[in-house]
Amino acid sequence: MGSNDWGPVLIALLFFVLLTPGLLCQIPGSNGRVAEFHSMRTSFVSILVHSLIFFGFCAIFMVAVGVHLYAG
Repeated sequence: MGSNDWGPVLIALLFFVLLTPGLLCQIPGSNGRVAEFHSMRTSFVSILVHSLIFFGFCAIFMVAVGVHLYAG
């Protein structure tokens, strides 16, 4: 049986939704801007930047902080 640890799953889901390029912000923005907010657009470079930020935040919260949520 599994350990029923839902912490990493929920952390990854939260960061995936929040760090979707163009949803809340887009780094780098278009037309030479550093960032754009709620643009609902994306580019290959912003996908790479947001992927690196996603990996970094997930690594920090899952490994360094050790977020654990156990069900039942």
